[in-house]
Amino acid sequence: MAGVFKVFHASPDDGDAVGVIHAESWKAAYTGFFSPEFGDAAVSHRRGKWHGVLAEGKDTILLAALDGRPLAFSYFGSSPEQPESAEIFGFYGHPDGWGSGIAQTLMTASLDRIRETGFKRVHLWTLRDTPQSRRFYAKSGFTESGAVRDHDFGDGNPIAQVEYQLIFP
Repeated sequence: MAGVFKVFHASPDDGDAVGVIHAESWKAAYTGFFSPEFGDAAVSHRRGKWHGVLAEGKDTILLAALDGRPLAFSYFGSSPEQPESAEIFGFYGHPDGWGSGIAQTLMTASLDRIRETGFKRVHLWTLRDTPQSRRFYAKSGFTESGAVRDHDFGDGNPIAQVEYQLIFP
């Protein structure tokens, strides 16, 4: 039997929940991309940074919970590179929620919110070598734009990212 999903706007009180999701997702998906030392520091940073981001209130952060437990979040706003577009800056799911449908529920809610805000287009960047995330974005209606960039997460070793886009009908 499937659980009950709930999607809601994250508040500054949700910083710990967002941090746990981000950290656990990062550990599961990105461990092989970084040295253990850098990876541990990056996970720690992601666990602790969200209270400040949520307090700023600059962009939108939606949380998705399964049976009351937050297991996924999306972080989006106006794209600094493409002002006419929205950008999903982060979309992460706790491994405990993988395969439950919570990510698709959250993506649907996120895209609805972006569309309601008046954007006609949304884009995001994901690591080239993460087939699970790339399949998910394609399943959610995104297509590759053809743009590729190298992104340095802070360890001096840039990693290739590909851009995905979705144009609303």
